[in-house]
Amino acid sequence: MRDLSSIIKAYDVRGVVPDQWDEDVSRAIGAAFAEFVVADSGATAVVTAHDMRESSVPLSRAFAQGVISRGVDVVEAGLGSTDLLYFASGSLDLPGAMFTASHNPAQYNGIKMCRAGAAPIGQDSGLATIREWAQRDSYDRDPGRVGAVTGQDVLAAYAAHLHSLVDLSGIRPLKVVVDAGNGMGGHTVPVVLSGLPLEVVPLYFELDGSFPNHEANPLDPANLVDLQAAVPAHGADIGLAFDGDADRVFVVDEKGDPVSPSAVTALVAVRELAKGRGTTVIHNLITSRAVPEIVREHGGEPVRTRVGHSFIKAEMARTDAIFGGEHSAHYYFRDFWRADTGMLAAMHVLAALGEQSRPLSELTAAYSRYAASGEINSTVADAPARVAEVRARYEEQDGVTVDELDGLTVQLPDGAWFNLRASNTEPLLRLNVEAPDAARMADVRDRILEMVRA
Repeated sequence: MRDLSSIIKAYDVRGVVPDQWDEDVSRAIGAAFAEFVVADSGATAVVTAHDMRESSVPLSRAFAQGVISRGVDVVEAGLGSTDLLYFASGSLDLPGAMFTASHNPAQYNGIKMCRAGAAPIGQDSGLATIREWAQRDSYDRDPGRVGAVTGQDVLAAYAAHLHSLVDLSGIRPLKVVVDAGNGMGGHTVPVVLSGLPLEVVPLYFELDGSFPNHEANPLDPANLVDLQAAVPAHGADIGLAFDGDADRVFVVDEKGDPVSPSAVTALVAVRELAKGRGTTVIHNLITSRAVPEIVREHGGEPVRTRVGHSFIKAEMARTDAIFGGEHSAHYYFRDFWRADTGMLAAMHVLAALGEQSRPLSELTAAYSRYAASGEINSTVADAPARVAEVRARYEEQDGVTVDELDGLTVQLPDGAWFNLRASNTEPLLRLNVEAPDAARMADVRDRILEMVRA
């Protein structure tokens, strides 16, 4: 029996091709996925899509072979972003599988799976079962037939749905630099943003899974450098950077300065609240505390959750939240089957900018109230011991509150706070610090890092 524990993680499949997985493994996972969705919901078909990586087409085709071997049909949406796959799953009401390794280097690939309606499948909601069945690769059920594979292009329908949620037709003309990082934004942006009062300046729109210009991971500041230079050089109003599978977006203002994903979360939350169709907004615990403050100021009810899309989506379903945001630049919308879509978040920012006359730096200043460190990783041998040491240092101090919703979060009396949490997959501790001003933030940051890295 094959062991797939190294590639089937908490949220998805991810690993090096062909060292960790190949077409035979993908075929087994496809069969297991088909069996799971039949047992889970009686599904008779699934929809797939894939990114631009060299291994994505053969892996997705092998997966489809596994699916149809279990008597389940496959609708192939073909080349697409992860949020296009979620759109297909939602609009066709089918379970889905997206072949992508997101922002990982070229030698990686993966699968993001969902139930019909883009409902997440994670370790505790089906992925462990799929792994077990794929490892066994044998089934008692006789499917009685071999499924069929058909193709369906959903890109135009995806764009139309986004346009129905955010109307950009009446905004003032804007110049927009878009860095697709040779990823799937180069496929979706030209369709979604065409025919609008936007002059799009493309950076790295050529689909190339070897990522010849920079990694398709805008969370790393090194990968924003080209966009930050291009925006003022072109006299643009805004810059947008998408990750490899284009489900995340990062925003740069007219000066070339990055806009915090927390500020984007607050801005979009205000726009969603203004629709008057709900009040609950989800935010993870490392977003700026400006997010819950601003949500409350606009009549909303902020709900704090752990980091990670499965927790956000579960809370959105439980609370019927209208919107959710993470500091990693994942943005979730009730109107998009509670799934994350960088494109829809980008359209909200474009609409907010284009509906008024101020530059983006002024517009977003109202949503950026505190100084933040960003996420800082430290390699440690014994993460629990380091966290315990930090907790012991702070928990007895007057006016300090501590919680362990996700790692260790410490609120300090002067409004500063920090979160220290271990990686699920690597020997890392991740630190986020926020404070009323930059000097205080740096002081707290340096104190914690000294303890963690001692």
